[in-house]
Amino acid sequence: MTQQKTAKLYRMVMDKHICPYGLKAIDLLKSKGCEVEDHYLTSREEADAFKKEHEVETTPQIFIEGERIGGYDALKKYFGKGDKGEITYKPIIAIFATTFLMALSTAWAIGELSSIRVIELFIALSMCALAIQKLKDLEAFSLQFLNYDLLAQKWVKYAYVYPVVEMLAGVAMISGFLTIISAPAALFIGAIGAISVFKAVYIDKRELKCACVGGNSNVPLGFISLTENIMMIAMAIWMLTKTL
Repeated sequence: MTQQKTAKLYRMVMDKHICPYGLKAIDLLKSKGCEVEDHYLTSREEADAFKKEHEVETTPQIFIEGERIGGYDALKKYFGKGDKGEITYKPIIAIFATTFLMALSTAWAIGELSSIRVIELFIALSMCALAIQKLKDLEAFSLQFLNYDLLAQKWVKYAYVYPVVEMLAGVAMISGFLTIISAPAALFIGAIGAISVFKAVYIDKRELKCACVGGNSNVPLGFISLTENIMMIAMAIWMLTKTL
């Protein structure tokens, strides 16, 4: 039987501030079967004195069996958990799963629960959700987008235009409003995006992060990114076919 390890945690717990990393550290330690001695630092003076004594710059600080591990990020590494820079598909999976359920729910609510209508709504809602991720920090998005988008590299302002067009086209496609404008717009940005991703990944063999879920994401540029653009192209063609 593995002996239970003892951990000491020093974290700030004050009237107007409770350290969130301290709470995460407790949860992680307990999930790993550690017996936790939880020590509160209840004032700035007490926290500063602790940091000076142990020659550290931040709290929380974790000690396991007398050995100082460090803060929450160091604790994750100690237990073999990935850091913030690891490649992940979690953001895009979360968005697509949510928009698919929203599409199902919406189709049912309006009495149009068919596979075609669900797919239409899923793509349109996904476009809106992805646009929100980009629009919440346009500067961060543009920096990542400029790494691979061919049009943005020629005309930098396109990096700011792209998420707005994506959002407006998605909104219009939900209702079928102004399809004659929204569908060509989606077709254009989808085609440029698909060509850019294909060139960067499959021709130039570059390892880049995708800006599809906004700037500073760790979603790799590749098949998922290409799929987003192909979905947009297919939706635009379909909507135009229905209209014309």
